[in-house]
Amino acid sequence: MQRLKVGDLVQVIAGRDKGKRGKVQRILHKEDRVLVEGLNKVTRHQKPNQRDQQGGRLEREAPIHVSNVMPIDADSDRPTRVKSTIVDDVGKQRVAVSGAGLKTG
Repeated sequence: MQRLKVGDLVQVIAGRDKGKRGKVQRILHKEDRVLVEGLNKVTRHQKPNQRDQQGGRLEREAPIHVSNVMPIDADSDRPTRVKSTIVDDVGKQRVAVSGAGLKTG
């Protein structure tokens, strides 16, 4: 079971955007990276082409390594580690180490 899922609210714990929060937009499994909405912005210089007639400088989000983000605990509203437990009627479920649920949006 994975630690993060698309839609989870996460906080950056290292790097340029340390302390900022956002939702996970996309998970890149092979590179162990996540795309977080509104964080880790980079500027790309784009030449004019058929799709983008104007070109210029475009800002977009760059992936962040999974080790640099932590999911937010639903109860305490703080970053937390995640474990998976087996619940009889549901099966495997992600739970915060503190025992509370996780915020997913």
